[in-house]
Amino acid sequence: MSQVKKNDTVRVHYTGKLSNGQIFDSSLEREPLEVTLGQGMLIPGFEKGIIDMKLNEKKTINIPVNEAYGEVQKELFYEVKKEQLPPEMTPEVGMGLASKGPDGREVQFRVAEVNEDHIIVDANHPLAGQELIFDLELIEIK
Repeated sequence: MSQVKKNDTVRVHYTGKLSNGQIFDSSLEREPLEVTLGQGMLIPGFEKGIIDMKLNEKKTINIPVNEAYGEVQKELFYEVKKEQLPPEMTPEVGMGLASKGPDGREVQFRVAEVNEDHIIVDANHPLAGQELIFDLELIEIK
């Protein structure tokens, strides 16, 4: 039986959970994830977890912070004056925002703090600083 190796294209079902058991993403209600390994499209720990799996194998992997989305970086928190926000907006902690960067690409932020005259936004990945747990099932090796 063949095993997954680097540069294989695979289809895998997954359920991603936080250490407290909360599910943050799952492919079970949709098509399995199809990806070619070694292309930098997956977080390192997820890709490592798929390597050497056999067809139809199921397993659970634990991904440390440094192989997931990394530590929370304080330099990715920014202060934004409320006058810079659209007048109809009422910012709330946890609210998602988007802005265009100087190169025209969209940047995603999350409101981390709301103050009287400004807000603090966080540009870290929402899962930064978290250890992740994935239940995997290898569906196909192409």
